[in-house]
Amino acid sequence: MEYALLSNNIKMPMAGFGVFQVTDKEECKQSVLNAIRTGYRLIDTAAVYGNEDAVGDAVREAIAAGLCTREELFITSKLWVQDMANSDSARQGIEASLQKSGLAYFDLYLLHQAMRDYFSAWRALEEAYDAGKLKAIGVSNFYPHVLANFCETVRIKPMVNQVELHPYFAQTDAIETMKYYNVQPEAWAPLGGGRHNPFDNAILQAIADHHKKSVAQVILRWNLQRGVTVIPKSTNARRIEENMAIWDFSLTDEEMKQINSLDLGYVGESVKHFKPEFVRGCLDVKIHD
Repeated sequence: MEYALLSNNIKMPMAGFGVFQVTDKEECKQSVLNAIRTGYRLIDTAAVYGNEDAVGDAVREAIAAGLCTREELFITSKLWVQDMANSDSARQGIEASLQKSGLAYFDLYLLHQAMRDYFSAWRALEEAYDAGKLKAIGVSNFYPHVLANFCETVRIKPMVNQVELHPYFAQTDAIETMKYYNVQPEAWAPLGGGRHNPFDNAILQAIADHHKKSVAQVILRWNLQRGVTVIPKSTNARRIEENMAIWDFSLTDEEMKQINSLDLGYVGESVKHFKPEFVRGCLDVKIHD
């Protein structure tokens, strides 16, 4: 495993395991346990995913079975926009995440979207960070202009920014902005989020064949070599293992350029942060009464 050193000198694994849309609690718990057995130590969840409790159960079971210690794990969750109306609601949201997971602390906690009063919500994260409840704090889906304004304003700069990053949406400028503010880039949907067909791409397949690796492994390796943390999701045991077997090869500069050429920019109709309809849709999603 390779690690990124965050701005507060905490080590964060460069590859982790995501549980987005794994809504069945038992399936989520078993998938996380399989991931930990395979060697994953970064587990990424969120309040809106509805499975913080299943992740917490898997963590406790893994520790009890001697698979790892709590200190070896890097557990991430995120504050949903419903709890970002002000600092008080954000404090309550943080406590709700901790209670639901049954964990004494999160290794990383993020603002899930740049929506509602995210500056007031951030102050609650800063307070929880100062209190040791959150070992690192960051943001998600903060585009370059938002991140720059945010970093120039807040007391504690975010340590991580989790955004969509894959060959079809490379976000090179966004990564440069993160580097400027010493913010670690982390990729959600690192394999394309089901909106593209990388596994049928001739360029990717040729590179995979050359290295005797899968297309998924090549794509994950591409992001790693750009300094991006990846959190692929799967409930399939074979794919969970495959997505971790990315440390024994490297892509050449030419191969990196070939993969870079696939970038399409901000296209498609899914997860359109610049569309008012998408923003209103997020604001309408309720995770509690």
